[in-house]
Amino acid sequence: MKNTLLTEIPNMTARGTKAHFLALNLAQQLDKDIRTVEDAIIFCVAMKYVVAPINRAMMLVPSDDKKFCETAARSILDTFGEEKIASLIATWDNLGVKGCLDAERALIVEEFMRLVENLSALKIKHTAFEDNIMLTAFVQEFERRLGQKRKARGGASLETVADFIFDYYGFKSTSKPSHFDQDIEVDKWFKCRDGWVVGISCKRTLRERWKQLSQADRGTLSHFKIRELWHLITFDSDLSDDKIVRLGEQAQIFYLPAASETYKKCSTHPGMKDYVRPLNSFVDDIRKLI
Repeated sequence: MKNTLLTEIPNMTARGTKAHFLALNLAQQLDKDIRTVEDAIIFCVAMKYVVAPINRAMMLVPSDDKKFCETAARSILDTFGEEKIASLIATWDNLGVKGCLDAERALIVEEFMRLVENLSALKIKHTAFEDNIMLTAFVQEFERRLGQKRKARGGASLETVADFIFDYYGFKSTSKPSHFDQDIEVDKWFKCRDGWVVGISCKRTLRERWKQLSQADRGTLSHFKIRELWHLITFDSDLSDDKIVRLGEQAQIFYLPAASETYKKCSTHPGMKDYVRPLNSFVDDIRKLI
C-alpha cells in the first residue's frame, strides 16, 4: 500500500506544477506516518469515511445565494418599488445566508449520522474515545471546508443582487475603461449620458477593499473618465469618519441604509454629507445619470 501511495499520488498530477509538488509532499509525509498495519487501517478509514464523504457533500453546498433570493427580491420591487431597495438588499443578504446555512447544516447532519453508522459497523477493534476523536475530526474538517466556501459565497452575494437590480430596471452595464489597471475590485460599471462611467462596488463592509480603494485618487479616475465610484454597503460599523472623508474626496460615494446611525450622522455633517447617500435613492440616481 505504501508503494502504491508513493507512486500513484504524484502520478495523479502534472509534473512541474504546484499540485504535483503538493502531491509529492503528501506521499512522502504518508510514507513517514504509516509505519504499522494499524496506521494503514486508520488511513483507509479516514479516507473512506471522512475525506470522501466530505468531498461528495461539498459538491452539494450552494455556491451562491441567488436561488434562495430572487423570488423574494422580485416581490419586494413589484409591490413597493425602488424606495425599498435597502429592504431588498437586506432581505437578499439574510435569505441567502440563512438558506445556504440551512443547506450546509442538513448535509453535516446527514453525513455525521452516516459516519456514526459506519464506525459502529467496522469489524476492527476501536474504543468509544477513538470514535469520538474521529467524529470531532470529521466536523472540524467539514467546517473548515465550509468556511472556505462561505467566504467566496459571501463576497458574491451583493454582487449578485446588483446584477438583479440592473436586470429588473433594464439598466445596461458596461466594461471598465480601457487601460484602467488599478487594483480595485469594481463589480459593476455603467455609462453616463455624457460618456463618463460610474463604478459600483458591492460589499457587506468596506474592510476588505479599504487599502485598495484609498489608492484610487481623483486624478486617476478623471484620467479614465470615471465620474465616481459608488459603494453599496449593508454593514457600516467599520466605516469611520476618516474613511468616508478620505475616500469621499477621491470621488467615492457611500450608499447606506437610511435607517443606519452612520448615515444619519454623516448626512447632516457639513464635512461628510456630500459623500453619503441613502440606498433607496440608488436606482433613481442611476436613472438620472444614464
